[in-house]
Amino acid sequence: MSEHTAPPPPTSGAAEPLIPPAPGPTHRYDRSIVEGPLGRAVWKIAWPTMLQNVIGGLQGLIDHLMVGRYVGYAGNAAIGVSWQIFLVVVVFISSLFTGMSVLVARFAGANDHDRVDRTVYQAFLTAIGISIGVMAPLGLFLGPSLLDLVNAAPEVQEQALPYLRIMFVFSSGMLVFFMLGVALRSAGDARTPLRLGIIVTVLNIALNVTLIRGLGPIPAFGTTGAAMGTVIATGSVGLYALARLWLGGWVVSFPRRHLGPDWQIIRELLRFGLPTGVQGVAMNLGGLLLLAFVGSLAQSAAAQAAYAVSYTQLFSLITWTSIGLMGSAAAVAGQNLGAGQPERSKAAVHTAAGIALTVALAVGALFLLAPRLLLGAFGLTEPVVVEIGVQLLHVLSVSGLFIAVALTYTGGLQGMGDTKSPLYISIVSQIIVPLGLCFLIQQMSQLDPIDIWLAILAGHITRCVLSVTRFNQGKWRHIRVEIPARR
Repeated sequence: MSEHTAPPPPTSGAAEPLIPPAPGPTHRYDRSIVEGPLGRAVWKIAWPTMLQNVIGGLQGLIDHLMVGRYVGYAGNAAIGVSWQIFLVVVVFISSLFTGMSVLVARFAGANDHDRVDRTVYQAFLTAIGISIGVMAPLGLFLGPSLLDLVNAAPEVQEQALPYLRIMFVFSSGMLVFFMLGVALRSAGDARTPLRLGIIVTVLNIALNVTLIRGLGPIPAFGTTGAAMGTVIATGSVGLYALARLWLGGWVVSFPRRHLGPDWQIIRELLRFGLPTGVQGVAMNLGGLLLLAFVGSLAQSAAAQAAYAVSYTQLFSLITWTSIGLMGSAAAVAGQNLGAGQPERSKAAVHTAAGIALTVALAVGALFLLAPRLLLGAFGLTEPVVVEIGVQLLHVLSVSGLFIAVALTYTGGLQGMGDTKSPLYISIVSQIIVPLGLCFLIQQMSQLDPIDIWLAILAGHITRCVLSVTRFNQGKWRHIRVEIPARR
């Protein structure tokens, strides 16, 4: 794996600061992240991000709860399948935001306001261009083929196609919302994304209540209404975010000059971000192919519904918090590396992993003790769906421990600028291991749901072991960024 390396660090082991502090106001960034108690710094970024993920995830839960009650489990399966397809593309574009987070954290740690703002603006330009030029036509014209790829049952495809097309065509507002959250957290402000996330969730719930079941003169749109509510809510807050980024007042903003593309910054965004994009595509392609195995089962519609609720929704109770801690690990570690404190960066990631493991233990206990109650809340009452869902939740109660730790160490690697290692690890753990196991079992005997669930567990264990091992090797200490300051 090739990396841009710097001269050997000083004999004391302290990394060289990225750049001298830039002239200008010194209070714009929260310096306690690089100067105060480490546990407090990690928690300061983590808790608003974790809470935002939980609150934001409620909109997905509301979608499934309402669609399950007013449409049926085919609607649940349609949302699960559509999101899996949508994420393959949106995660790739969002990789630009990972590249942006690496640069923003480094520059914020070095107190360089100008390069922080330039980086955020160039990430915005690139993401919007790809959204309009690539995502919209892709979803509009290739939707049916993508649903065929995952072996979606006919009744599922009927519900999924309009949902999928709306999500692809009107994705720009969602991307702006995602970009803003990443930029603010990387610069040390996790509370503003939390406030905006609450607004999006409340607005989305209100729209879903209206559009899914209908209200007064507004007809019931069913599954399609869930997509309409999501894009309207995120698009509205995205427009507000653009106005604030231009007017200023947050820790990040848009620059007032040089508003065209800056290809040097875009190259750095791609250098750090593209491996994460390929990683995201690999993981979600792995998810799509896994869905194809689920679709090949004797009771495919029931298994897809159980998978959509148990894995993509209930398992999110673990991944929401772990991804929040992943972002915290990346921001705190990246800022401290930019400030020349690699040992503090390393300790931040270990602290975040400990918190993630504690949360995963608590949620896993819930999966073990009350699986039928959880599934029933989503309207899953058919005996065959419940049986498969309970089986999956029992496996996920163990799997969550490994993925929680893996995600925080992935955040640590990415925050330091090592975005290639998580790519290779994901290919092994999300594609080769689980899909290889499913393929071998299918060739040797009959593939049952439990075989797929245990393959998922094997992949999560592999990802955890490889991520911790790679991080502890410490190669991230020598990665540098290459954007010159304006003179």
